[in-house]
Amino acid sequence: MGRGKIEIKRIENTTNRQVTFCKRRNGLLKKAYELSVLCEAEVALIVFSSRGRLYEYANNSVRTTIDRYKKASDSSNPASVSETNSQYYQQEATKLRQQIGILQNANRHLMGESLSSMSVKELKQLETRLEKGISRIRSKKNELLFAEIEYMQKREVELQNDNIFLRGKIVENERAQQNMNMLPGGGGYEVMSQHPPYDSRNYLPVNLLEHNQHFSHQEPTALQLG
Repeated sequence: MGRGKIEIKRIENTTNRQVTFCKRRNGLLKKAYELSVLCEAEVALIVFSSRGRLYEYANNSVRTTIDRYKKASDSSNPASVSETNSQYYQQEATKLRQQIGILQNANRHLMGESLSSMSVKELKQLETRLEKGISRIRSKKNELLFAEIEYMQKREVELQNDNIFLRGKIVENERAQQNMNMLPGGGGYEVMSQHPPYDSRNYLPVNLLEHNQHFSHQEPTALQLG
């Protein structure tokens, strides 16, 4: 069986009126949400209960939707629209100037200027802010310094390891060169023949002695032919 229609009039019973308000309020909010999602409509819903409690829903912003409504309702009168916009921008400019002034005063106070107009309580608050700021700055500075020191220590260890590795390579190359020079008839002999070692006893290298002996065998032959 379907629900019967009820007469639209004020519900006298307080409990029933409150229950009906809660049910229909939730249904109204649900319908507003569905309308905004299904139809991509801009919806703003404002409900005040009999006790003055506020219930609202807006898929964008209630204030933005109200401003849009004001502009749309005043579109028939361009003069009023321009006047409204002018007043709005003047108010915004005034607010911005006030905020800029507040920020400038705060900046001067942080720099230790224009302190004569401040009370003892305000000076204590400023002192506390400065101490907290200095503490955070020092903490950040120490953190960066420790990170830099740690990086330099790691870099020092890496350079020391590279140095040890290169020294080992040099020693290996020197040993390999000595082993090649000690081999008979090897590549080390060619190096010695190209660069004869110096003998402190003024002995000539072996290859030079052999060269002189070769000429000594030829000299008697030249004398016999004479």
